[in-house]
Amino acid sequence: MNVIVILSVLLFILMQEVGGKRGTRSFLSLLLNMTVLYAAIILMAKNINPFFVTLVASVVISCISLFFINKINGKTISAFISVFITLLLMISFIYKLGTISKIQGFGEEEYDEISSFNLYINIDFSKLLVCTMIMGLIGAVIDAAISISSAMNELYKNNPILTKRELFKSGMNIGRDILATMTNTIYFAFLGGYLALLIWFKDLSYSMGAIVNSKVFCTEILQILCSSLGTTLIIPITAGVTSHILLRDKKEKKLTFHGE
Repeated sequence: MNVIVILSVLLFILMQEVGGKRGTRSFLSLLLNMTVLYAAIILMAKNINPFFVTLVASVVISCISLFFINKINGKTISAFISVFITLLLMISFIYKLGTISKIQGFGEEEYDEISSFNLYINIDFSKLLVCTMIMGLIGAVIDAAISISSAMNELYKNNPILTKRELFKSGMNIGRDILATMTNTIYFAFLGGYLALLIWFKDLSYSMGAIVNSKVFCTEILQILCSSLGTTLIIPITAGVTSHILLRDKKEKKLTFHGE
């Protein structure tokens, strides 16, 4: 526990020194997001619709990560709208994917860990799997959305004569630049957490076919692919939403000026 406290204090000091006030808000947003996730788990355990809880929790996390840290402005509004659209699309897609793949529940590799617990908890594990994938997706899409919208906002400030089509194309180019690094980050984040499991597979002499067909491995691969899909999907959505909002704001300013 002392190590966790020391590391938390060091993280806070570094974030404050590097990011200033925004670094302090970033650290506080991390604590708030942890609270939201804890509250979501409690609500799901009380048999409240997990889809509804996940969607609300994702929206709250998006608000904290975008508006609390960067305040309310054009780029954060664009990023929030893009994240919300992507979440709606991915929830329905992941639900259908989870139903078809039938990977809900626990794999045989997890039986020893859960054998002492009562599994009659009246929770639909197929829905819980969808919620888990969405929660794993939310951080990546928020990061991609704010990166693209912020870059497009700076680009438009320095070159306000850009048309909507040119601005959208620039946003797509920015998105393509971050796509490779984002998907690699997702890949190593998920598989890094299951490194011990992969070593265990090797020690037990699992064949490649047994590993590929195991429920635990398939779940991880589907989470990686769905998160990568969401990160890819949000690029054109953010580019379109941001270019529309920036050009709309310019048009409204012109109308206001001529009206005065």
